[in-house]
Amino acid sequence: MSLNIFLLWLVSIPVIKIHAGPAPRGFLLNCGASETTKVGNLDWITDEGFIQVGNKTTLDNPDLAPILATLRFFPDTTAKKYCFVIPTIKGGKYLIRTTYYYGGYDGGKEPPVFDQIIEGSKWSTVNTTEDYAMGLSSYYEIIAASLGKTLSICLARNEHTTSNPFISALELEYLENSMYNSTDFNNHGLITVARHSFGYDGDLISFPDDQFNRNWQPFEDANPVVESHSNITSTDFWNLPPSAVFTTGLTTSRGKELNIQWPNVSLPSANYYIALYFQDNRTPSWYSWRVFNVLVNGQNFYTNLNVTATGVTVYATSWALSGLTQITLAPSNDSMVGPVISAGEVFQIIHLGGRTLARDTAVMEDIARSFNNPPPDWKGDPCLPPEHAWTGVTCSTDKVVRVSNINLANFGLVGTLSPSIANLTALKTLSLSGNKLSGSIPDMSSLKELGSLHLDNNAFEGSIPQSLGKLPKLQEIFLQNNNLKGSIPDAIKQKTGVNIQVTPGNHLTNSA
Repeated sequence: MSLNIFLLWLVSIPVIKIHAGPAPRGFLLNCGASETTKVGNLDWITDEGFIQVGNKTTLDNPDLAPILATLRFFPDTTAKKYCFVIPTIKGGKYLIRTTYYYGGYDGGKEPPVFDQIIEGSKWSTVNTTEDYAMGLSSYYEIIAASLGKTLSICLARNEHTTSNPFISALELEYLENSMYNSTDFNNHGLITVARHSFGYDGDLISFPDDQFNRNWQPFEDANPVVESHSNITSTDFWNLPPSAVFTTGLTTSRGKELNIQWPNVSLPSANYYIALYFQDNRTPSWYSWRVFNVLVNGQNFYTNLNVTATGVTVYATSWALSGLTQITLAPSNDSMVGPVISAGEVFQIIHLGGRTLARDTAVMEDIARSFNNPPPDWKGDPCLPPEHAWTGVTCSTDKVVRVSNINLANFGLVGTLSPSIANLTALKTLSLSGNKLSGSIPDMSSLKELGSLHLDNNAFEGSIPQSLGKLPKLQEIFLQNNNLKGSIPDAIKQKTGVNIQVTPGNHLTNSA
């Protein structure tokens, strides 16, 4: 396993215990399924309507957990990415989890390797080969904000992809404003590296114990385990950890340091968000508190932490880690009991590499809707990541990313050209030659950067817009072989140095 993947291990997706309580706010998609699947008291819906590409299949294994039994795979090698588009609350913060179980659905022996993209940024590389060889499923998580009314999560081939990308399940869980709120989610995301309940050896803790369906893995080492004698209130903590993760903890004897190697994998050099959760496990009293220092790899993380039965969290918004990590809890000299720790989370902080100007994205989505058969990868961010821009689209590389060229000549497109094209004000070339587009040619008077317009060999009708003659940089106008009527506007005929092609075809009165 490549360590920069941040893969979390699952023997299988746990069967959720049935309890009363509201389901998480968001979407649980059982990819490739044909009907809603109930797991415990959670409904996993089909992914229909959230994605328009890919094929569905069912694995021939009756023993699989329900959400591993089906998957969606993507055989179209011409598409640059395959995108789910999920409705969201603008500005909302979400935990996104993707789950993979290969199951040899295509008759192969090893699962494919491919990339995950959130909006316009590569999130991680999916490599489940090692887990699959051990009969395990795999999941990946990131916490990110939705800067619009939808959020796109895409899969994409890379240089290591030798067979078709696939996905078993996709989850979006809405998180409360207080959670992980020291992170600048306008520019960054948090990739889950580890989330553990210390001293715990039971099943995975998730929903309904965790109302946001976070997965808390069990963690034990050679340190003594203690059980809590009191309950905590989750809402007292900004990150709202479930009370279940405070039922056990790791400790050591009076006067000794508590050392924990955690996470138990070597980490690449990067900055990380670290949250540690503590509770004095003893019955609440005047004496149920512990004071100690918290160190990470020998560096002071928090000094004189006072831990009581009501619990406390300490966190670092950005902390440099590299290789193996050791958490040390060093008690004060007069401490009557040893230190204790209940749970912890570590996330790698990644910079989200920007997004296409929102107006351009909205226009491109509108243009895609105006085509009956847009290219299959015309979902998600039109320009980013650059190697996975929409087919036929190139963009500027300036600080503000804009759509600069559209070339879909001879793509067999059917439909119309949306009038919103006039809002792509950085557009330099538009080539839609050789398709089956109809309707009128929209006004383009605001496209001051447009230098080349090829709409020939389609079925456009109506008149040639007067506005084309007012575009200062337009050097090519190819409109032949359409159903245009009327006359060529004087403003176009009077332009010098412009290559104008309107014949053959059309029904113009002054086309000679």
